[in-house]
Amino acid sequence: MARPSVEAERREQILSAACEVVSEIGFKSLRVADVAKRAGTSTGTVHYYFDTKTELMRAAFEWNFARSLDRRRPLLDEHPDPRERLRAFVESYLPVDDVTVRAWHVWAELWVEALHDPDLQEMNEQVYGEWRRIVAGILRDGQDSGLFREEDPVLAANALIGMIDGLALQVLLRSRSMTVDRMRAVCDRTLRNLDVATV
Repeated sequence: MARPSVEAERREQILSAACEVVSEIGFKSLRVADVAKRAGTSTGTVHYYFDTKTELMRAAFEWNFARSLDRRRPLLDEHPDPRERLRAFVESYLPVDDVTVRAWHVWAELWVEALHDPDLQEMNEQVYGEWRRIVAGILRDGQDSGLFREEDPVLAANALIGMIDGLALQVLLRSRSMTVDRMRAVCDRTLRNLDVATV
């Protein structure tokens, strides 16, 4: 009777391990045996859930996205003020802790692999569609409340998300010109420019 929950838990362990390994050594260097060892199981068990390395990593990319979204959902309910909600949402993307840095590493690997994989390109499209909807929704709430200046919220969301992605990659690459503090300062300036008070 307990088997379905045991299987779900084991699958979760494998996906978490896959994300940890890919964030440390990259997709190209990853072996199923590395994931099995990190998950505390056998290669055969990993293959019970995922036939191939590619299938495992597609599932891991989806899992990484779902976990990222789960971590941020409380922020959407916690802050009734759209300005505070957007600021908290953006702050949560800064690569300042191990969990966020690991998630960014997995994103970077997804993007590289997606350059040559139409299925991963579609996954990226779905993921970014979700992020875009969330950010554009916050911007619309701020516009409806008279807090954010009027502009196309989808366009503004794309600009903000693209900026965060680019800055985070520079931080991950240890650019001397882009530290976490500088990333935060750039994001803060951009968020201030959304306010009606700055028009």
